[in-house]
Amino acid sequence: MTKRVDVEFKSEGTTVRGWLYLANTSKRAPTVVLAGGWCYVREIVMPTYAQAFADAGINALIFDYRNLGVSDGDNRQHLDPWQQIRDYQNAISFLERHDNVDPDRIGVWGISYSGGHALILAAIDPRVKTIVSQIPVIDGYENMRRAHGTMEYRALWDLVLKDRKLRYEKPGEQLYLPHATENSAAEVSAWPFPETVRTFMAIKASEAPLYENRSTVESVDLLMNYDVGPFVKRIYNTPTLMIVAEGDDLTLWDLEIGAFNQIPSTKKKLEVLPHTSHMTLYSDQSKVKVAAAMARDWFVETLKP
Repeated sequence: MTKRVDVEFKSEGTTVRGWLYLANTSKRAPTVVLAGGWCYVREIVMPTYAQAFADAGINALIFDYRNLGVSDGDNRQHLDPWQQIRDYQNAISFLERHDNVDPDRIGVWGISYSGGHALILAAIDPRVKTIVSQIPVIDGYENMRRAHGTMEYRALWDLVLKDRKLRYEKPGEQLYLPHATENSAAEVSAWPFPETVRTFMAIKASEAPLYENRSTVESVDLLMNYDVGPFVKRIYNTPTLMIVAEGDDLTLWDLEIGAFNQIPSTKKKLEVLPHTSHMTLYSDQSKVKVAAAMARDWFVETLKP
């Protein structure tokens, strides 16, 4: 039977905490590392995936990045994609030394922002033997331009520049903005979609009380320099499943499919979920279970002997 245990490990000196779902406590097993997207904490949607993997004989580690949820970090709600990628890598280093983990069979799963991280990890870390990249962020600059539209994008840039000025003039101070907002014309947010704030606030009320609907403004500044394009061209031999929501206009399904087509590996598969939006992969449990089954089957095929 699956056993879930609390774990923690160091990532560049900061304690990161998570849950390890053990498929079998008597032997080493393949293991998948999971972490979330923008402002996510470990309770958001990921336990469904972790349980599906564990039920299929694959351990699963869900963790909160530094600065979020139950993990330490002094710069709360700050999202640095390369720090997050290093947190993934340190999670792998932790797992390599665990008595119940086969260090030669470790995979990575990511969703939204971390879906992009999974693609980068497939390119830069040979310890990663297989990945699932679900509704990934591909190009932060293009994503922000298209998501915000002309006038709101101007307002976003004004806020980024205001934050840069404040951080220079008053070290230790910085600005914050909402993850999402109901009225993007009146309030600048990172992701200007009413369905996003409604979905995540409902999840916060029901199962993820540590979720906060805010990030540092610098997080968006860093997002706009984030691009998986140079990395997907380096995925030569790592099995890669990309799961895309049909018509996704939050992380932009055309960019996702374009990135998939740039992967040179023949060990790749694209699944396009029909009649599915970005946010229904959080709010609609029937769709979550379909995606979890796809990811489970991929990891069974590519990680289990």
